Amino acid sequence: MLKKLTALTLSLVLLLTGLALAEEDTDDVVDESKLTAEELKEIHDLDDINEDEEDTHYVVGETWHEMDLSELTPDTPVLYTCRITKEDTPIYSVREIDRSKVIIRSGAAKGAELYSVGANWCIIKYRDKIGYIKREKISEVHPVNPEATPPYGVQKSSYICYTAATTPVRKSMSDEDDSWVVLNPGTMLSIWRIKDGWAIVPYWRTYGYIRMENLTGLVPVSPTDAALNADTPIAAYTSFYAMTDSDTNRNRLVNIDVGCKRLTRVMQPGESFNFNKQVGPYKASTGYKPAVVLSAGTSALGYGGGTCQVSSTLYNALLQLPGITILQRRPHGPSGAKYLPHGVDAAVGNESLNLRFRNDYSFPIRIEGHTSYDGALLMVVYRADFDQE
Repeated sequence: MLKKLTALTLSLVLLLTGLALAEEDTDDVVDESKLTAEELKEIHDLDDINEDEEDTHYVVGETWHEMDLSELTPDTPVLYTCRITKEDTPIYSVREIDRSKVIIRSGAAKGAELYSVGANWCIIKYRDKIGYIKREKISEVHPVNPEATPPYGVQKSSYICYTAATTPVRKSMSDEDDSWVVLNPGTMLSIWRIKDGWAIVPYWRTYGYIRMENLTGLVPVSPTDAALNADTPIAAYTSFYAMTDSDTNRNRLVNIDVGCKRLTRVMQPGESFNFNKQVGPYKASTGYKPAVVLSAGTSALGYGGGTCQVSSTLYNALLQLPGITILQRRPHGPSGAKYLPHGVDAAVGNESLNLRFRNDYSFPIRIEGHTSYDGALLMVVYRADFDQE
């Protein structure tokens, strides 16, 4: 009798708990039956991505030169070891998807070596064969010499700055070329490289190019953790988001802005950060709107869509800092998030998808998120001990 009473009581508790959770989470639910045809198409387009489809675009001017196979010599160092993730993965003789250019079809195995890592392609050595492989085909990438080689995926910015005028981010170093996006005056962003009067920025899984004369207020990013002053960041990273004219994408821009404001803070030595807890909860009551979210390679509409780009951009800044310990991070499924190079995104949204990290420096750091609703999302990290002097 006592066992039956206990079981009945437990069932009642679970039922009431489930009802309470269901009521609490109604703010996150988006009824897809009420979506417009435009919104459904936007979700479908995000799902309809072939990871083997080559994203080619034709340009007028010069673009950033990544290492070619012809440049390898016997003295070229191996930078990383890695694992090829899938059986029968093609390794190519050129950086394009072409069956006639396959050098070897590899097995999923450890023991591969990387000579170069580009925005979309790597130069790999596998079973004495050397060629190109897509970044999404490798995993478990580790530096051969961690003291001399940064962690896989790190792109250390050189400067932060502002746009001085309406500024196109071109597809090549030519004013005659098309632009990926056009930034408004006063947008804050970071620069990866400077070449021949052009600023080079990572743009999705390729590069963008900005005339230096369109930029102002350049501040160098410290190459080490020893910043010169309070205005010198020790890390910075800019990602870019789509500027399609739809209600869901406009909501996504709002969510990115809300996420930037909620994460901006000072972290003391030893302090940890939990993105879901401190940037969420992702509800209308905290300012978030329904937008497209990507999880495990599929898309849907949910409150807070866009915050994964905030967490992923922050993750790319944190990767530049050896004094930051990443406690939890997972990608958006095997193909990753297409607005960043493969292998450096950080999904958030539930207990298993979260970005958690700890400040293991002996000094406090200040994290800032910046966006101007025009396509650019910047994360900057400063030493905060200057603020206390």
